[in-house]
Amino acid sequence: MNALLNNAATVWPSPAKLNLFLYITGRQANGYHELQTLFQFIDLCDELEITVNDSGRITLFPDIEGVKTEDNLIWKAAKSLQDVTRSPLGAHIKIKKILPMGGGIGGGSSNAATALVALNFLWQTHCSIDELAQLGLALGADVPVFVRGFSAFAEGVGEKLSPATPKEQWYLVVKPEVSIATVDIFTHPKLTRNTPKRDLSTLLDSVYENDCEKIVRMLYPEVDKQLSWLLQYAPSRLTGTGSCLFAEFDSEENAEKVFHHLPDNVSAFVAKGCNRSPLLETLAKYQLAQTQSV
Repeated sequence: MNALLNNAATVWPSPAKLNLFLYITGRQANGYHELQTLFQFIDLCDELEITVNDSGRITLFPDIEGVKTEDNLIWKAAKSLQDVTRSPLGAHIKIKKILPMGGGIGGGSSNAATALVALNFLWQTHCSIDELAQLGLALGADVPVFVRGFSAFAEGVGEKLSPATPKEQWYLVVKPEVSIATVDIFTHPKLTRNTPKRDLSTLLDSVYENDCEKIVRMLYPEVDKQLSWLLQYAPSRLTGTGSCLFAEFDSEENAEKVFHHLPDNVSAFVAKGCNRSPLLETLAKYQLAQTQSV
């Protein structure tokens, strides 16, 4: 076991993401949609506190209501790494949930990626980033983006990733009190499925849009209402298939001003865009500490 971290709790960030744009460019024979999207992290994070042990068991705390431990993506990620590497070690993982669930900002996928990256280091299983990303892909299409830890342009069904460096703006993120099923959006007959493919440089120089937004606004009046309100103040869009919305600002001060105008009953937060994940910064910190302790 890693001597530095034996029985010591370590804390790992699990950041959210935004889809700065999302275009549906086609549909495959198997029903999967082809897309072009731009992922950027934001600096609001869940936290996983992980304590390694030699029990071989993976335990989570607290329980998430309605979700069996074995169905939790964190547990699935840890177990898949343990199985593939045949690690004899275990871990107790304490989850601090900050990110809103069901908002399309990647909380579950990010949690899974953080578990993979952290335990690969803590268990000293020595998987490459490519191997971890492949394990993550089996858990969810967005997990590899969080594993790799850099903003990315995604194509295909989301599996083809290229590095990207969009402007790191400030965002006001609003979560309407609705739950949106991705399948309902992607199967809707009026969803745009023929947006022309463009290269990344062209897309970065264009006005960012989301092809799912029209359908979500039509089906969910609360989303439509909140987005109309945000558009009074700044360029604003849906992220992914929702339900979170975000408005772009050049400064934290301007984002905070609009935040304070929101009605009291609206769930929202201000966050900074970042092209390098806070997870990579934490991994580098623990790697340095390990080196210095040798």
